Amino acid sequence: MKVLDFSDVIMAWPLFVSGFFLTCLLTIASCFLGTLLGTVCAWIRLQGPFLLKVIVGAYVELFRNTPFIIQIFFIFFGLASAGFKMGAIVASLVALTLNLGAYACEIVRAGIQATPKGQLEAAQSLALNRWQIFTRVMVAPGLARVWPALVSQLVIMMLATSVCSQISAEEISYSANFVAGKTFRSFESFMIVTACYLVIAIFFRKLLFWVGPRFIFGRIKF
Repeated sequence: MKVLDFSDVIMAWPLFVSGFFLTCLLTIASCFLGTLLGTVCAWIRLQGPFLLKVIVGAYVELFRNTPFIIQIFFIFFGLASAGFKMGAIVASLVALTLNLGAYACEIVRAGIQATPKGQLEAAQSLALNRWQIFTRVMVAPGLARVWPALVSQLVIMMLATSVCSQISAEEISYSANFVAGKTFRSFESFMIVTACYLVIAIFFRKLLFWVGPRFIFGRIKF
């Protein structure tokens, strides 16, 4: 039986730290942009012009019904062959944002559609404009209703950053693969990266459940 030896793997700690920070950066940026995109798309699907509804509907179906790895390959390799070249990090961020935006659109839309009709009528009677009704009466309570589902999707998106290693984005999975290839200590390398993902996922979930009711939908007043 082969004895576990973490000495060579631990010596490569700067690579793991660098990959860890890139994973966190991609997660934070894509979750913010993807949720914002999803909210805008949800509004379009509910109240937007017919043509925009069709375009957004096609976008949502495309990204929700194709593998994420195909999407990131198309953005990084496919668009490059058509003359639209991006770096690995930029392509990763674009792919993560577009993928999350499609899922967030449907999650947020479900929350908005659950808004009681009486609340909308009350808002109209107070002479609130469409923007005020959407942001304060529909979006804020809607996010509160679907926050657990949205948080789960955001955590899944954090885990999906591991796919970005396939286009040489040097996040934590890329670091683990690189170290495993250099040290021939694959088991030890991926034990460390598994622990890192577990810690990030648990912390990220708890952080989102703390932030949501305090800063996203809990502080909005009529």
